[in-house]
Amino acid sequence: MKYTCSVEISLPIDRVVELWENEDNFKEWQDGFMSIEHLSGMPHSKGAKSKIILEDQRRIELIETIITKNLPEEKTALYEHIHMSNTQTTRFRKIDNNRTEYSSEVEYIQFNGFMIKMMAKLFPGKFKGQSQKWMNQFKVFAENQGEF
Repeated sequence: MKYTCSVEISLPIDRVVELWENEDNFKEWQDGFMSIEHLSGMPHSKGAKSKIILEDQRRIELIETIITKNLPEEKTALYEHIHMSNTQTTRFRKIDNNRTEYSSEVEYIQFNGFMIKMMAKLFPGKFKGQSQKWMNQFKVFAENQGEF
């Protein structure tokens, strides 16, 4: 399963990337975000691994491995969970001096277990909807922070 989401943010590209990369901001736009813990490699660089913990109705642990990082052009990471694995490529594109396009391409490459496979088949829009929701929440957060 593969999909792309995007949102336009009324801020300069440098400011958008700065706010998006700052791990202290994750809780402001990612529902259930609890923590991120660096595990190995040079932080925020190709090959770095981190453990991300989210809590909604249950605790979710993801291992993030950065595959490529060349922001603002793109960052690609692998996210592994007990029930699924996916890659996410995030891109930022300057529209003009005060507007930035933030896009995310997500590809689920593995589902482990009958229930998650059924959910992916029956409700693929749920996955895309969650990605778009977080992007929209980031837009609101970022625009409320304003410029530098």
